[in-house]
Amino acid sequence: MPAKFEVYKDKKGEFRFRLKAANGETIATGESYPDKAACKKGIASIKKSAPIAEIVDEEAEKKAAEKKAAVKTTAKAKTAAKPKATGKPRGRKPKAV
Repeated sequence: MPAKFEVYKDKKGEFRFRLKAANGETIATGESYPDKAACKKGIASIKKSAPIAEIVDEEAEKKAAEKKAAVKTTAKAKTAAKPKATGKPRGRKPKAV
């Protein structure tokens, strides 16, 4: 038996769906919909979008963003620690005219 979407009414009387694997295990559930037609449209949208959907690892993206922020913070700290240029030459005496 292939995977299947099951449409059902929840305790509040709204429609939901669950995607079941071939072995009968629930592998995904949907949000609630006010009517069966809207629920079926939700299923159709998933069936259309899923084959081309990108997989995003939010944990990896968060770590990368934190690392990027740490690098920027370190760079700012190094810049702030450098003495600012005053426009006056250092260590040289002005030439006599």
